[in-house]
Amino acid sequence: MVSLASSQVIEICKDAAGMAGNIFAFGLFLSPMPTFMRIMRNQSTEQFSGLPYIYGLLNCLICAWYGTPLVSPDNLLVTSVNSVGAVFQLAYIVLYVMYTEKEKKFRMFGWILTVFGLFAIIVIGSLFILDLELRRVIIGTLSCASLISMFASPLLIINLVIRTRSVEFMPFFLSLSSFLMSASFLLYGIFSFDPFIYVPNGIGTLLGVVQLLLFAHYRNSSREDSAEGLIVSYS
Repeated sequence: MVSLASSQVIEICKDAAGMAGNIFAFGLFLSPMPTFMRIMRNQSTEQFSGLPYIYGLLNCLICAWYGTPLVSPDNLLVTSVNSVGAVFQLAYIVLYVMYTEKEKKFRMFGWILTVFGLFAIIVIGSLFILDLELRRVIIGTLSCASLISMFASPLLIINLVIRTRSVEFMPFFLSLSSFLMSASFLLYGIFSFDPFIYVPNGIGTLLGVVQLLLFAHYRNSSREDSAEGLIVSYS
């Protein structure tokens, strides 16, 4: 009876953490909106790159596939959050293609075909692996590596904040959403006993804490200090 009650409590905590992660993820999915409002207003992508959204799409697709019952049991909350993320990334890519130069349009179409081609290879290839545990390990490793590589962006931002002594390029709500989502899925992974979820999200949580601490430390930096830091850092 005690063991059954304990497992039920763990299952409830797991579902609560997963649902919280899905909610907090919207903060991340909506974070590019100001950029695309500017793109639509100026009718140009200017110097913005579309590659982060291409890579974000691939990452969401791989992680969504990992969460399906065909790969790992009882991880549908992972599939749901990454499916929504994939839709957002695809929408951003479409907007980018609409307003970018003709040469970049063809390049972006090439990247889109590459992403869906790679994803098709991953899905079809994994279905040929009849050992379900081996399939979970392989796709889990891919999703874990993909998530960890996504943390290159926060590391660059952290480096920029330290060098410029300014949080101008690190929006607070983006950092907070990132921390809350990573922390939620860290708990979800722990309650699921799934290292492919709690390892990358543990790293994401740590980076989120660092970003919030840096924000608290540098938030009162003057704009003059920020500008001077940018000139010194990049000259």
